[in-house]
Amino acid sequence: MTDTAAEPPVPESVPAYDRARLLAWMADNGVAQTTHDHPAVFRVEEGLELKADMPGLHTKNLFLKDKKGRLWLISAAQDTVIDLKRAHRAMGSDRLSFGNETLMWETLGVRPGSVTALGLINDTDRRVTFVLDQRLWEADVVNFHPLTNTATTALDQADFRRVLTLMSREPLVVDFNALD
Repeated sequence: MTDTAAEPPVPESVPAYDRARLLAWMADNGVAQTTHDHPAVFRVEEGLELKADMPGLHTKNLFLKDKKGRLWLISAAQDTVIDLKRAHRAMGSDRLSFGNETLMWETLGVRPGSVTALGLINDTDRRVTFVLDQRLWEADVVNFHPLTNTATTALDQADFRRVLTLMSREPLVVDFNALD
């Protein structure tokens, strides 16, 4: 009789930062933030009531891949319409499609439903190009998941820009409402 037991799964790599380490990193770097816990939210529409009492602009985040294999993260105000058939030209990319869960985990350290600009802290190889909606660039307060979709972290604009500077990230700012 042969042993038909399946091989144990190969352990996945663990991202350098999870929620706790991210928030500790912010505190260590003097970044003021407010984090609200809530039930898991997988789509913008699911969290509208939860976010109603939280000030600032709330976000939607798209993890994308272009025809040439380049990776992109778009962070936009939750009500911004992003037409991927037109957005790629403003971003300087080829045709865009959604990136898969494996690439998302490898680069940002998040699962679907938890995609966030704060995940860029895990992209130490700078594989992902960050695209930011102009409305978020100009907002007084922005809200992102802290690497998990069971919480929302609010940052004022100065602290958000400080986070980007600490991560050595300069976003490509695009006005998605003014695309041709």
